[in-house]
Amino acid sequence: MKKKIQHPVRVAGMLMAMLALLGSCAMQKSADDELSAYLFAYFTGNGPGEEAIHFAVSLDGYNYRALNDNKPILDSKEISTSGGVRDPHILRGADGWFYMVVTDLYVPEMGWKNYAMVLLKSKDLVNWESSKVNIPETFPDEFGDVWRVWAPQTFYDETTGKYMIYFSMKQDDDPDIIYYAFANEDFTGLEAAPKQLFFSPTNNAAIDGDIILKDGTYHLFMKSEDGEPGIKLALSDQLTEGYELVSDERVDRETHPVEGSGIFKLNNSEEWILMYDIYTQGRYQFTKSSDLKNFTVIDEAISMNFHPRHGTVMPITGKELKRLIAQWGQLDDLLETTSPEVKQQNVVINDEEKTIDLPVKWGTDLSAFDPKFEAWPGIDFQPQGAQDFSNEPVEYTFKIESKDEVVYQVSASEDHNPVLEGYYADPDILYAEKTGKYYIYPTSDGFMNWSGTYFKVFSSDNLVDWTDEGVILDLKTDVSWTDRNAWAPCIIEKKIDGGYKYFYYFTAAQKIGVAVADDPTGPFVDSGQPLIDYKPEGVTGGQEIDADVFTDPESGKSYLYWGNGYMAAAELSEDMLSIKKNTLKLMNIDNTYREGTYVIYRNGTYYFMWSEDDTRSPNYKVRYATSDSPLGTLTIPENNIVIRQDAEQQIFATGHNSAIQVPGKDEWYLVYHRFTRPKGIDMGRAGGFHREVCIDKLEFNENGEILEVKPTLNGIEPVGE
Repeated sequence: MKKKIQHPVRVAGMLMAMLALLGSCAMQKSADDELSAYLFAYFTGNGPGEEAIHFAVSLDGYNYRALNDNKPILDSKEISTSGGVRDPHILRGADGWFYMVVTDLYVPEMGWKNYAMVLLKSKDLVNWESSKVNIPETFPDEFGDVWRVWAPQTFYDETTGKYMIYFSMKQDDDPDIIYYAFANEDFTGLEAAPKQLFFSPTNNAAIDGDIILKDGTYHLFMKSEDGEPGIKLALSDQLTEGYELVSDERVDRETHPVEGSGIFKLNNSEEWILMYDIYTQGRYQFTKSSDLKNFTVIDEAISMNFHPRHGTVMPITGKELKRLIAQWGQLDDLLETTSPEVKQQNVVINDEEKTIDLPVKWGTDLSAFDPKFEAWPGIDFQPQGAQDFSNEPVEYTFKIESKDEVVYQVSASEDHNPVLEGYYADPDILYAEKTGKYYIYPTSDGFMNWSGTYFKVFSSDNLVDWTDEGVILDLKTDVSWTDRNAWAPCIIEKKIDGGYKYFYYFTAAQKIGVAVADDPTGPFVDSGQPLIDYKPEGVTGGQEIDADVFTDPESGKSYLYWGNGYMAAAELSEDMLSIKKNTLKLMNIDNTYREGTYVIYRNGTYYFMWSEDDTRSPNYKVRYATSDSPLGTLTIPENNIVIRQDAEQQIFATGHNSAIQVPGKDEWYLVYHRFTRPKGIDMGRAGGFHREVCIDKLEFNENGEILEVKPTLNGIEPVGE
């Protein structure tokens, strides 16, 4: 079955003009016909709509930006039998065509059973012809019982002048085996029944093969279950046979399960990049090698504004890059300003009104501010250099070769929210008597499915200007009882025997631990075991997460609160390293309670705050109740919202808060996280782990009721100045 899909190139001058902001003019420019950039083909996940082909581009092989607003470049329902495609492999053909092959699979309906692959070809990387190949239907005698056809790839065989497609298949209870077959002349099907390509010496499963030729030897990288499962390397001097494992040891540099290896050579270099999908952790890893034997992790050098799953990278020419940008380029995907004053992740582009809003950091001189826009080859813009943004927007004219000029109104404003640069969530705030400074202890965010493994701390003298004090606890190196899911910490300062101690309670692997330090910035030493790793009596659901620690100013006693779906509370022992189990109780919450308890004391009243809904929901919000003691019965007001979304300002998912009182004053501030703005609301469930920390004023009426906080972009003014 064959279908041709057309994607007419957009010619609107506005889109072309927007692309003037892309990339880096500092990069070495190459002729249009030379390999000077990279195309990354990938899919994004297993959920509805996520199994589709996406494209991203890079100038250096390290820094990638999604095309088409990180939306699919082809409709999976049109090209597949299942409604979903994954594992895209793209190849530059020897005949001037481009070839792409993908797994035909829609996991939400099929699980992990599938029967087909999709073959695609294109002359320009924009318009693709597609064909479906159902293996058991096409080869019923040999493979009529096949129920898994995974991760096809293509290699051009110079000896035959044909394109070999290789992929894994599973029959009955046999292990997955990598097979190959040559494509027919028009790349719409297979010439003959597949043959086995790799023979495992232990008859274990092998999938996700990726072949490259170097120095006359074919290198087959694959996920193999031989020895310790991981990416293995097999070598042969023939394309279609003779592959032998170099070793049963992993070539990848991970300890977690990996799949989807993809290797490519850097342009104008003798170095190779091997990347793979750490699918259980929701992240990708990049490694580099000059000999294809020894690989070094280079994750710190990699940036992507998307989260890929199993994909491949292909070098492309300058001309091909421009064609891809002309078709699928989006300003908000590829915008680059190199000014250190700009809050990069919060730039807002309004395509309809032709405006660009640049939020800048505290203290930026707007009367002589240079956004430092940088353009990819073939794109120009004016003006350049510092401009006066202090009174009104500045007009910028963007021009791409052979396209009309377009004018945008560019504004710059000093927005104090978010207060931390980067993705952080679940902020806990402390004023330290020892140092006279404020500290925020957040979850390190931006990791797929909340898979971060370390905690940082930030300090400030005024609640506006924050300094990154670095990592204070790393689960992989500092905690013996787990190494995953570092979430939602809290901290308390205690004066013990004339000296200060800091007790840091944190979530890891859905358990609550505690670490201790002599200073607010550490070093923190873990106690060596979880403090809370069990459910209170009567609780059957939820998770043991989101601790809050509170010291009662009336009694001096300290208390721990925690829970997801339930709110548990208990008095802490004098050493702060355990709870008094005879005091453990479940607080009387209502059905709005989800997680994130936070307790404050004001004018004789104890305020209990919590988050409602799911952190992935735009409607994530904070509510409160009151009590007359730290373990007392909660009184839940009828109107008890502390903060919620403001759609008009594009502020969503305002939740998981803490609060701080300015010492000696009845002056309070709410510290919370929100979806990253403006992109979080369009990220789907990923918005729930791309969050940022904000601060707004917390006020009470004369009856002591909390006034609903309106989330702002401006944030607060510096405190104490």
